[in-house]
Amino acid sequence: MQKIIEIYDTTLRDGSQAEDISFSVDDKLRITEKLDELGIHYIEGGWPGSNPKDAEYFKKVKKLSLKNSVIAAFGSTHRPKIKVENDPNVKSLIASEAKIFTIFGKTWDFHVTEALKVSLEENLELIFNTITYLKKYAEKVFFDAEHFFDGYKDNSEYALKCLKTAEEAKADCIVLCDTNGGTLPAEVAKIVKDVTESINVPLGIHAHNDSDCAVANSIVAIINGAVQVQGTINGFGERCGNANLCSVIPNLQLKLGYRCIDDYKLKKLTEVSRFVYEIANLIPFKRQPFVGESAFAHKGGVHVSAVRKRPETYEHIRPELVGNRQRILVSDLAGKSNILKKAEEFNIPLEPNSLEVQAIVDAIKTLENEGYQFEGAEASLELLFRKTLGLKRKFFDLIGFRVIDEKRKGDEPTLSEATIMVKVGKNIEHTASTGNGPVNALDNALRKALERFYPELKRVRLKDYKVRVVNSGKGTASKVRVLIESGDDEDVWSTVGVSENIIEASWQAIVDGIEYKLCKEKIKKGEI
Repeated sequence: MQKIIEIYDTTLRDGSQAEDISFSVDDKLRITEKLDELGIHYIEGGWPGSNPKDAEYFKKVKKLSLKNSVIAAFGSTHRPKIKVENDPNVKSLIASEAKIFTIFGKTWDFHVTEALKVSLEENLELIFNTITYLKKYAEKVFFDAEHFFDGYKDNSEYALKCLKTAEEAKADCIVLCDTNGGTLPAEVAKIVKDVTESINVPLGIHAHNDSDCAVANSIVAIINGAVQVQGTINGFGERCGNANLCSVIPNLQLKLGYRCIDDYKLKKLTEVSRFVYEIANLIPFKRQPFVGESAFAHKGGVHVSAVRKRPETYEHIRPELVGNRQRILVSDLAGKSNILKKAEEFNIPLEPNSLEVQAIVDAIKTLENEGYQFEGAEASLELLFRKTLGLKRKFFDLIGFRVIDEKRKGDEPTLSEATIMVKVGKNIEHTASTGNGPVNALDNALRKALERFYPELKRVRLKDYKVRVVNSGKGTASKVRVLIESGDDEDVWSTVGVSENIIEASWQAIVDGIEYKLCKEKIKKGEI
């Protein structure tokens, strides 16, 4: 039988301590539901004694109909010189009515005497009293042995004595914490193995990523006897973050044969990762293993040729297992295999040995030499394919446009206005529009001019706008690359433009975005 590993998620507490992240109560509730769908065993909702937001979360989370996850409340051992039953932190834990309490306590003698300012023996009493008392009010009590690995390396006898005390107090799981994130995998393996010979309570691992080893440390801890992993989605956390569950779970399950969550739920992992990024208002890390957009992206022609035949030649797992997908990139490194694969994706018929394949390769290499980049602009890439193959339809002709930026009084915003004249068939449309900046004004004016002929453009919105300097040595005269993300209610697409003039580069990307939308509408209707 597969050994079951308990997954304990701390995104709502550790993750919220990360720089640039601030979850509202509603944010935390939405993430809770997603983690439940993923099949996470335990979700740590926060520290109810530390702030009103976490206290409110524990009131509201009771109304959720969770199917897989159990909510845990986090807290500390009771304060010195205050009886456990009178400690406000302990009272707030009980008031949360969570089924699981996770208590952290000091296990490094240095912290006991220097930070907590109590004797080593008194710290043991704090651990014992708190766990014993809270056992009356919860289904399980977990003990987070804070700074355990540093404590063990400094004074193994006392660190183990802290664990023994938690064991005597009937803790249901003792979690070994690499709180400073400085322990290396070989050390974790040895120490966890040593602890299993002294402690009979199930062990967990809680690793921080300050040495970029949190995932590796979590895995070697499991290999050496731990049965619970604590971590966060996307590795969010204070300083350098926590163990990234989006890497820990598939490594344990797909590589080592442990059972963390159901296989069909594992296919939600990429979706959950991106959902949490969205709620955190952060841009997803493209190169994140397993769930990143680039995790299974292939660019070199030799690689693409191989993965088209056998994906395992350059993929360590099938991306579908974690809900991701294989992507073939096209750039100046592209060979015919890249082009043929992209043609399949675009549903464009292309013969392997045709002259058109080489024509597309040559066009891409020429444009990338000029500063274009199609990896993040697949809508422009598809239009390039269609143009090279004679499949691109002309929807309008530009007669001319003018963009004016006017600055008036010093404290008033700059006024941007665009005037445009286009020809659609035999009709000429001349219109103007204002906008939040020159590019937005131009975008508004163009769509305003075309909506009479193509009403479907009313649903299109410019969602994102990025500018990159291509040749920085020329200062403000440098060539720039503009990437624009457009979308409607059903889809999102990206386009690119390059020029020394930022308005011209933006125009190219805007036009591609509109032509891509109109092209897709015609394909849908069978007119192309």
